[in-house]
Formats: sequence, structure tokens, C-alpha cells
Amino acid sequence: MNDDIWVSDLLDDFQRRGLYGFDRSKVETSLSVSSGAVGKALKRLSEKGRVKRLRKGFHAIVPVEYAGQGIPPFDWFIEDLMRSLELPYYIGLLSAAALHGAAHQQVQQLQIIVPRQERPIEVSGLSIRFFSKKDFAATPLQSRKGHSGMLPLSTPEATALDLVRYARHIGGLDVVLTVLSELAESISPDKLTSTGTAESETAYVQRLGWLLDHLGQTVLADALHAALPTSKPLPRATLDPGAPRTGPITGNRWRILENTQPEADL
Repeated sequence: MNDDIWVSDLLDDFQRRGLYGFDRSKVETSLSVSSGAVGKALKRLSEKGRVKRLRKGFHAIVPVEYAGQGIPPFDWFIEDLMRSLELPYYIGLLSAAALHGAAHQQVQQLQIIVPRQERPIEVSGLSIRFFSKKDFAATPLQSRKGHSGMLPLSTPEATALDLVRYARHIGGLDVVLTVLSELAESISPDKLTSTGTAESETAYVQRLGWLLDHLGQTVLADALHAALPTSKPLPRATLDPGAPRTGPITGNRWRILENTQPEADL
């Protein structure tokens, strides 16, 4: 029996156990086959479309029903991948917003928040981008059932703040405003207040509040405003921190310097 058959049979066993992502080391320890032979077998199986290499040493199994796409949906293997990377994570930004029902923007990329820098993954049929976050552990999360288990994602309230935090990396404030117009339906005023209170950088709360007022989401904006510190005057914050610090404040309650005028694509 050649090495390809040994490895292929093991992959069949993985699938029967609901495992669709695996480290090469797992194959090596499961079979009495040399590391070099396993590597060559996986390369040949990859050429046949049986597996997809995502990272050095990590592969996803491609079931027959997903042979045309070249890879199964991310929720079949994302837990195994992140465990392999030894990274806590949560699904965030546009990916989380889509799972919360704000799918106006077609999400072509899986966006994941992690506590440290990590290189993106770009293979045929899959794009994963990682965003590092300093206060990762403080983010409110909830669980969503995936194919291979429960997946962590940011709550609608935390998603809204993250959208503002990473606005320039996901298409700008126009995109953020568009997504917020739909995500607002899933946001709880009480939870928004507590999430805003826990946010360590007040400028993000100010920007999100301005955007909610701009959308006419007064109840949510009032709830978020209650999270702002009252012990001292708010510092001025630019709506777009990447643009010149010009433009009026016009008396808005968020002390936001309106150096841009975002428009939602509705």
C-alpha cells in the first residue's frame, strides 16, 4: 500500500470524526510513515484537490461536495486552524456584521480579530485577514453554531465599535455607515451603554455616537452617550483620524471634528 493511500485513509477517518483541518504533525504521529513521505503524499493529494494547504504544516480536507469550490466553508475548519496557530480569536467586523444580519455589503473575506499580528491567508477560494487588537480580551463575545462546533464572534454592540476602530482597513466610513444602518436593528441600547463604558479609547465611542446620530438612531445614540465620562470635558476627536484636522464641530454633542462627510450606500 503506497503512502498516498495510507494518508488518504487517515483523512477519511478524520472526516468521519468531523475533523476537516489538521496539522501535518498529526498525520506523522498517526502513521508509521516518515515526515518526508507524508509531505510528498500531502502534496500529491493537494494536486488532486483532496486537501488544501492553508499554512505551512496545516491543511484543510476538501470533501467531494466542495471539490468545485476547492475548499469547504470556513466554519468546517477554522477552530482547528486557530488551535494550530495557538491564537485565541473571534469573528469580527464585516464577517460578524453579516452573521448578525447586516449583509448589505457582500463579504468576500473572513475577518478575524486576534491579540497579535498574524499574516493573512490567501488561497484559491479563501481569504482570511487577521486584525490585531490590544484590548482583545475585554471584547464582549457571543457564540454561533458552526459546522464543527461553536464559533466566537463579537456581539452586535462590540462589532459596531470595531467597525469604527478599523474603518480605514475595511473600506472607510461610507462602508461603516452602510453596515451600521442594518446592524442597528440587532443592537441593544443597554448593552451598547455597557460596551461603550468598557471601551478604553473614548474617541471610538465618540465617532460611533456621531455616526448613529447621523443615521437618526437616536435611542442608540442616547444610550452610547450615557457611556461617556462626565468628570471632565470631552476631548475633540476627528471623525476620520486619517484625514486633515479641519472642519466644524458645529456644536455636536460628541465633540467630533467633522473632517469628512460619510454617506451610506442604501
